[in-house]
Amino acid sequence: MSGTDDVVTILPVHECWDLMAGVTLGRLVTSVDGQPEIFPVNYAVQNRTVLFRTAEGTKLVSTAINNRVLFEVDDHNVAEGWSVIVKGRARSLRTDEQIEEAERAQLLPWTSTEKTHYVRVMPEVVTGRRFRFGPPLLGSRERA
Repeated sequence: MSGTDDVVTILPVHECWDLMAGVTLGRLVTSVDGQPEIFPVNYAVQNRTVLFRTAEGTKLVSTAINNRVLFEVDDHNVAEGWSVIVKGRARSLRTDEQIEEAERAQLLPWTSTEKTHYVRVMPEVVTGRRFRFGPPLLGSRERA
């Protein structure tokens, strides 16, 4: 599935990071009380990690209790779309050095809530796909 005629193309890791760097909204997927949860977060790519800010609450608590997370980012235009998934470990940044490095990303909250905590997702696996849009195949049923 790597030719130019392919509808779905597997992306190399470096392209996944390049695409993620051009988008600012992603989804953090984790588990809270044994149940899957998904949170939209604005983020920055920094040194091939995912960085986001959060306030006290569910996202911060879930990363402290269950640091294994997924982070998903996608985008599309009229011709194609793409999706990148980062599987990794979330770590709350605590030391002055870690926080100073995070602040260099100039990641500002989108909402007027105070988001004083930084969380960094350290990737273990990064995968991505590009999808070329087109008409349905002949003989296939259209789905609503």
